[in-house]
Amino acid sequence: MSLLLILGPPAVGKMTVGRAVAARSSYRLFHNHHTIEMLLDVFDYGTPPFNTLNKEVRRRVMEEAAEAGTDLVFTFVMGMDDQGDADYLAELARPFGDDVALVELVADLDTRLVRNRTEHRLAEKKSKRDVEWSDNNVRELEAGHRMTSEPGRDAPGERLLGGWPHLVVDNTDLSADETADRILAWLADL
Repeated sequence: MSLLLILGPPAVGKMTVGRAVAARSSYRLFHNHHTIEMLLDVFDYGTPPFNTLNKEVRRRVMEEAAEAGTDLVFTFVMGMDDQGDADYLAELARPFGDDVALVELVADLDTRLVRNRTEHRLAEKKSKRDVEWSDNNVRELEAGHRMTSEPGRDAPGERLLGGWPHLVVDNTDLSADETADRILAWLADL
């Protein structure tokens, strides 16, 4: 597979697992905060210039990676009931054609709140360093959005995910290395 999408709610371990996958394979990691953190130095989150550039930079990286034949891991938080999120992810994946696989990470809220405060996460994501705000953000997103798929549900997220090979991994009790090993074994069997 050329594009490996790693989806899941905030602080589930997408970036950390993506880094472990990249360390064990030919994949390169392009996590969602690569663009977020860069743009926050110039624009406030959610402002029109921030949103425009965030989408444009991600789209261009995807296009260039596909054109160059670069195996890429991309991490993303998706609202499963949000048609806009589904359309956006489909647009990002389009340059890779049929060479797309998807891993969905799941873990309970308490586990994710602990992970939200890890030194590794805070070092990579300066926007998360106000941990009280970040913890509240994780809780609010959990309460207001469905960020994991549900088999048999007919919502934009499930419809999109149904078009790609899809693995769900509960990584509550798995290390990033163990999770990456499971993902790579699954990819080898595709």
